[in-house]
Amino acid sequence: MNTLQAIIIAIVEGLTEFLPVSSTGHMILASTLMGIHEDAFVKTFEIAIQLGAILAIVMLYAKRFLQGLTIYYKLFVAFLPTAVIGFLAYDFIKTYLFNPTVVAISLIIGGIILILVDNKVKERKSTTDVLESIDYKHAFFIGLIQCFSMIPGVSRAAATIIGGVFNGLDKKQATEFSFLLAVPTMFAATGYDLLKTPLTFTGTEVFLLGLGLIIAFITAWIAVKVFLKLVEHYGFKHFGYYRIVIGVIFLIWMNKAVL
Repeated sequence: MNTLQAIIIAIVEGLTEFLPVSSTGHMILASTLMGIHEDAFVKTFEIAIQLGAILAIVMLYAKRFLQGLTIYYKLFVAFLPTAVIGFLAYDFIKTYLFNPTVVAISLIIGGIILILVDNKVKERKSTTDVLESIDYKHAFFIGLIQCFSMIPGVSRAAATIIGGVFNGLDKKQATEFSFLLAVPTMFAATGYDLLKTPLTFTGTEVFLLGLGLIIAFITAWIAVKVFLKLVEHYGFKHFGYYRIVIGVIFLIWMNKAVL
């Protein structure tokens, strides 16, 4: 991986991590298109730069995280299913599901569901804070739906937003709960991945990691701000169309590459 490739991957991570389009899927597709060899450092880089994106959410929602313990209780309940299933299925997912074909198919299926969800929630609007609107049972259900995001291409954001909508949240509430739930989920997933990864780097690799973290932080900050405004005005359907188009294009590209 060279510097330009590292910058592109970090931008992709930051822009897509909190959008319902699958950051993991986009990084896999971007790496494939750029011909990046998935060696130990590249895998570590793709995991580590997620910390930059997480930090953006922590800072943007700092006041929310300091308001009291209720947020932590509800996020823990929502995080629990993913923690258990993720731990049990980790090796299977990493071994058999991390490939471009799975990503492309997941993008298409997820896109169709997002379009249907957008129609369901179009007229729904609430002035209640998301943490007041959601009880522990609904938090747990959203956590169960989030488990599907362990399949590359599904998107953690898409899964939690869909789960939120089916539990009565409006567009903004579902999106904000998705952001908040990202913090424990991504910290745990990133930390667990890093524990299972060798952490010996050259000077150049340390530079690339630092650069990637900073770029992912900046782009994630911008993406979250813009995404909330887009969701309030346009909903989720355009992201659904985007997923379908990208998934189809990549399936066609892969078939041509094989032929």
